[in-house]
Amino acid sequence: MRQKSSSFYFASKKTNSSFGSQSHGRGSFHGQSSRGGSRRPRRDEEKIDINRFIQQSSNRKPVEAPIISHKFSDFNLSPIIQKNLAHQGFVTPTPIQDQSIDYIMSGRDLVGLANTGTGKTAAFLLPLINKTFLNKNERVLIIAPTRELAIQIENEFRLFSWGMQLFSGICTGGSPIGKQIFNLKRNPNFVIGTPGRLKDLSERGLIRFESFTNVVLDEVDRMMDMGFVDEITRILNKLPQSRQSLFFSATMPPKIANLVKQFQTDPITVSVTEGETAKNVEQDIIRVRSRESKIIQLQDLLRDPEVKKALIFSETKRDVDRISSDLVKEGFLADCIHGDKRQSQRARALNSFKRNEIKILVATDVAARGLDIKDISHVINYTVPQTYNDYVHRIGRTGRGEKSGKALTFVE
Repeated sequence: MRQKSSSFYFASKKTNSSFGSQSHGRGSFHGQSSRGGSRRPRRDEEKIDINRFIQQSSNRKPVEAPIISHKFSDFNLSPIIQKNLAHQGFVTPTPIQDQSIDYIMSGRDLVGLANTGTGKTAAFLLPLINKTFLNKNERVLIIAPTRELAIQIENEFRLFSWGMQLFSGICTGGSPIGKQIFNLKRNPNFVIGTPGRLKDLSERGLIRFESFTNVVLDEVDRMMDMGFVDEITRILNKLPQSRQSLFFSATMPPKIANLVKQFQTDPITVSVTEGETAKNVEQDIIRVRSRESKIIQLQDLLRDPEVKKALIFSETKRDVDRISSDLVKEGFLADCIHGDKRQSQRARALNSFKRNEIKILVATDVAARGLDIKDISHVINYTVPQTYNDYVHRIGRTGRGEKSGKALTFVE
């Protein structure tokens, strides 16, 4: 992207300070927010060097594109799936799809390591839909860290399985449980859920994990970060020994390696990670003149014609509400999502953002993973994320595919 000459962009190569003890926004960088319980407790005491938030086009290392060996038509997928892919305009798989689909179709357990936005969902859905279509006795359990990702997986399932008489049930917290119970009683081929709600339904005797012959853990590292390791372990222990297990993640920390060792059989590992941050994202920082002027700086930034569609991250739910409200009062087309919003409110805001009915979405890290929204020009970190890994996933919402994007982080 072209270099922007604006007083709001300040990339200082001389800065070597880290944010181990400074404050950001309304809450301290370590520990709990001064606002109370709306901020997640820290997982570690990571210090983040602000120079890692600066990456201009001129200092971005070129990345050699992976070689794609297949077209979708090369895979032994059902003609109906091939027709659905063609209808959606899918011809060439992404690297994770290219390298994973044949292994999954052959029945192998698999660990898929790939950055966000690389098409992991289709990599496991396509072969599992094909497998279930050929044998209706197969059942698939897909576990995702957030409601939004679970809903997105189900939406893609419906696109790929159109006309195949396969059915899904979604089980996520924050949504009416009655409809989910009704769908489970229909014995759907695919059940897609979050760990907490799946645990709840199991304790009520409404879901039997022993009936699933296939399991997918999507965004495993995120689920570990969110503290779901015990719930996931209990679920995996209840699955039948004879099953196919697929784990997808961006990283392979020790906790995930232990899950792989305990619950997979002779897994193949496919890794197509391409570095720490999205290669198409230009990154910079914005120096905050004062806490009182921070929202004014944000508003001035959003008025720049270059900002076509912006996703703004802030740490606490209360700040997300406040920022969104302030922007709407100033005439911006904005809305917000966070964990305290009803699912219908979150879905409405996301759909409005996808359809460009609003140009700005303010969110907590609930939107940092799994969401695939086209043409986000800017990701703005109104508060510094708790870890660099969180930062990587936030900025992965822009610069997706072959498009470019910009990530800007407010720092004091």
